[in-house]
Amino acid sequence: MEIIKQSHKILTDLSNEYLLLGFIEYAGRTAYKSEDKITKDSANEFIRNLIKRGHESVLEHFNISVKFITDRGVTHELVRHRLCAYTQESTRYCNYSKKGMTFIKPVFWEENKERNIKRTNYDRWLDLIHDSENIYNSMIEDGATPQEARSILPNSLKTEIICTTNVREWRYILKLRTAKIAHPQMRALMIPLLDELKGLLPVLFEDIKGE
Repeated sequence: MEIIKQSHKILTDLSNEYLLLGFIEYAGRTAYKSEDKITKDSANEFIRNLIKRGHESVLEHFNISVKFITDRGVTHELVRHRLCAYTQESTRYCNYSKKGMTFIKPVFWEENKERNIKRTNYDRWLDLIHDSENIYNSMIEDGATPQEARSILPNSLKTEIICTTNVREWRYILKLRTAKIAHPQMRALMIPLLDELKGLLPVLFEDIKGE
């Protein structure tokens, strides 16, 4: 058994900011027939104005793919966003008695390093994942298939999911999932993604606070 922290990786090449923003600008200027105003430096101001006016449909012309390593509780929420393509690690087909079981460390419980104090919620969580792994392996040994044995797996089980959607939808997802009222595990996953996207494409994400 392994316990890891959740993470993300942007799969789309976003290194050519000029080409990406230029494409969005060209699509947007088609609406106003102002293509003749395109210059080497015109994209940022034009896109900022689109966002200020709420004309974000233009941002749907470019997709970004991200791979998340997180727990299944988080992905249960993530897949509720409908304007996305998803491919996720399958508990129906992955046999964790062979591959080994990995769990995502909860961000809201600290590991109990002082063994002389009373048991904490983190200790109870450790008990649960140990029991889940042992029971799962026993069920597989007794002839259960992975899709049957998965019934006892907890939300903390590690999963990998690739999410592809357009810039407009990413803006919506990041506004919603980095807000203070979002689930702590979701916020801990999405805030680093937002910070990276702000660094790579500030004009598209700089107005999202990520509180």
